[in-house]
Amino acid sequence: MNLRSPYYILMIVICVTTVGFGGVTGKISGNIIDSETGQPLIGVNVSITGTSLGAATDFNGHYVILNIPPGEYTLNVSMIGYRGIQLNNVPVHTDFTTIQDFSLSRTILESEGEVIVLGRRPDIQRDRTSTMSVVGFAEIDKMPVTEFQELINLQAGVVNGHFRGGRQGEVSYMMDGISVSDPYNGSMAVEVENSSIQEVKVISGTFSAEYGQAMSGVVNIITKTGAEHFRANANFFSGDYVSRHDPPFYNIREFDPAGIRSGELTLTGPLVFIPKISFFISARKLISDGYLYGRSEFQPSDSSNIDDPNPVNWTIQRSGNGKPQAMNPNEKISLNGKLSLKMFSALNFELQGSYSNSNWKDYNHLFKYNPDGIINQYQDRYQFSTSLTHIISQSTFYTFKFNQLYNNYESYVHTDPFDAAYVSPQLLRRLGFGFYTGGMDMSHFYRNTRVNTFKWNLTSQINRRHELKAGWEYRLNNLWLHQYSLRLDRTTDWLPEIYPEESVNNNQYRHKPREFALWLEDKMEFQRIILSLGLRWDYFDPDGVIPKDLRDPQGTYKENLDPYIKATAKQQWSPRLGMSFPITDQGAIHISYGHFFQIPNFEYLFYNSEFEVQGGGLNTIMGNADLEPMKTTIYQIGLQQMLSRGLVLELTGYYKDIRDLIGTEINELYILGDSYARYVNRDYGNVRGITLSITQSQIGIFSGAMDYTYQVAEGNASDPNAVFYDQQSDPPRATEIQTVPLDWDQTHTLNVSLNLAAVKWSTGIIASLGSGLPYTPEYQNQRTSFENSERKPYNFNVDLNAKYIVQINNTHLVIYIQVKNLFDRLNAVNVFTDTGDPATSLIPTYVPEQPIHSLEDYLTRPDYYTAPRQVIFGLKVNL
Repeated sequence: MNLRSPYYILMIVICVTTVGFGGVTGKISGNIIDSETGQPLIGVNVSITGTSLGAATDFNGHYVILNIPPGEYTLNVSMIGYRGIQLNNVPVHTDFTTIQDFSLSRTILESEGEVIVLGRRPDIQRDRTSTMSVVGFAEIDKMPVTEFQELINLQAGVVNGHFRGGRQGEVSYMMDGISVSDPYNGSMAVEVENSSIQEVKVISGTFSAEYGQAMSGVVNIITKTGAEHFRANANFFSGDYVSRHDPPFYNIREFDPAGIRSGELTLTGPLVFIPKISFFISARKLISDGYLYGRSEFQPSDSSNIDDPNPVNWTIQRSGNGKPQAMNPNEKISLNGKLSLKMFSALNFELQGSYSNSNWKDYNHLFKYNPDGIINQYQDRYQFSTSLTHIISQSTFYTFKFNQLYNNYESYVHTDPFDAAYVSPQLLRRLGFGFYTGGMDMSHFYRNTRVNTFKWNLTSQINRRHELKAGWEYRLNNLWLHQYSLRLDRTTDWLPEIYPEESVNNNQYRHKPREFALWLEDKMEFQRIILSLGLRWDYFDPDGVIPKDLRDPQGTYKENLDPYIKATAKQQWSPRLGMSFPITDQGAIHISYGHFFQIPNFEYLFYNSEFEVQGGGLNTIMGNADLEPMKTTIYQIGLQQMLSRGLVLELTGYYKDIRDLIGTEINELYILGDSYARYVNRDYGNVRGITLSITQSQIGIFSGAMDYTYQVAEGNASDPNAVFYDQQSDPPRATEIQTVPLDWDQTHTLNVSLNLAAVKWSTGIIASLGSGLPYTPEYQNQRTSFENSERKPYNFNVDLNAKYIVQINNTHLVIYIQVKNLFDRLNAVNVFTDTGDPATSLIPTYVPEQPIHSLEDYLTRPDYYTAPRQVIFGLKVNL
């Protein structure tokens, strides 16, 4: 089967009629009866104001409206001879059913008006079969967050990007129902601003068959569509980090009101000269100096002679300007937009796209006094998609979508590898526990990913009880990577030169893996039970080769002219089951089970795909294009219970059995003493936990939420390279064969959010408490106990958001302040492994004082802490 053939793809598009992708719409259903007799009413019209969506009741008085984008709507219910009802503020969420029943009264006079009722969000989602959180744009606006990833990390079960104890890269990111994950490393391949988000659904438990290539979670972002009337919004803020903690932070006491600055503009509305077309567009620019600083004491070209045993004879060149210099700055530009065209009442077309350009640096402690020697990082990303939705009937519609995403990443000190500003690697020197006194990073890294995705979705409400979804997806990936180092010495006439292609210091590849998936799901809604049954099939062709002889990977030792074989295609079936039992009108129990598979991130398949091995021992890691899919089996049971109006308790227990994770194995060469590491499916783990949450919807001016997670995440290794690092240590240490706490095993996690909101003002806080993460105790680089047997200090953080609204005619001015890390607490992310403390170490007890910079200076690690207090002041203008 040649999945690359255009003819084959075309035949799939023409012949297959049951296909799909991640949900982007919800539905409204209910029953309508006569208020006097209680009998069902036939032919009642139910319509959604401002749309062409609607339905009429059947012989049982039942109606269903499908394909509704998330948001709040107004329902109009009418029938001749009965008094109409207008129900406002009816919420709709992606993949969920909003139940709205009505009881109509007979009219005597035609002049009797309709009844206007204010809707409210249902406290219990009866058809929810798993653990998830749905956050709308109104809730996002209340939160003290400025970046999308901050929003995700506030969700229950998420610890620094790890969902429910899984490794990073095990989450599927979707935008408007289609994947926007970068298959190279599993990261999100697009930039989306909070102002462009209509709704975010975060699934941290089991998920339905329409979601694939994920083992730990799914994040589905629904972007805003154009409004009926023109609106413009501008958002500007500036601020800085304000902290008393100097040390460990350097240059942090001086407040710079322009240290962080952001400007954003959003426009939405109809296109004036083209009917039935609406648009939404947002643009933002952010510049941040960061909070980690060095001092420009040395330049990369500075030369130091520190080889003489007598420091009096040393020569140390210092040509820096001596000023503080930002070492984790960040700058980005982002654009998001969507065009919506309602060509006919049954045919809708959407064009959506995004673009971002970012550049930043990551702090490197060794370059604290030579900050110009660290690499600059650049990223260009774009994504665009087209979507065509055809409503066949009141109960059936299909959607076809095409999406292309492109993610380009580069890192280097200077753009031109032959730039004369590059200096000899011999200048990259430091003394003992000291900093670099010259030199620079000589590496260049380039990679890009291009993914073309085709999807087709069919949703049909076959009858009152069964909603059928089925689908396929075809994805063509194109990955290119080139990484190399520069050499500069006497042999190159002291000019920078790229290592030759056959060198281990120069690697390049291009691979075009292909993926195909089919899935089928039936959502059965009965009075006492809601069932979701699904089955998914995935196919993967890696487009790679592997060595025939692992002891001679390039075939040079045995002079094999054909040393490689093609990696085999992979396929798997994934059954999914979810159940919800409404025990009363105020409570429901949900149970779910599923098998989840994920192709390993492509960086592990194709790393060093030229199969070059550096001699002299164990120095090389090699990818493996024949890796098997990683597997997770998840069991989950939960309870939703309304305690009082607006007050809901949720309790969930879960267990995850994780197999075939990526690790490394050591392979010996025929050459005595030389070996290399190769990625294989060898690691495993398990996660178990309980999540308790209590949510209070707004009553008066107050609303709030609390969630607590108890979790144990264990496995044989946290890092896929663990075996490689163990064997590289001196002396080599034995690799763990038992399960130990994983690096992100946070036993206790508590999040609390409180909001007070009136007409002209609001304020809210989010408090987070997390128990300490594990670390491995060591003394003088030798382990003193087993892996991850001790715990770092706990973390506690409070963020504040407050705003005041001023209305001038039709213009709203919102003046706001956001404070992150309100109490300026030093929260440790890393520690010295000999003490378990980020501020103290036993190193001074056996290491003498350093001559160039003090040992205390070297052991002062600002990067061992989260960011200090950040204060920003902002102004929003809403027209």
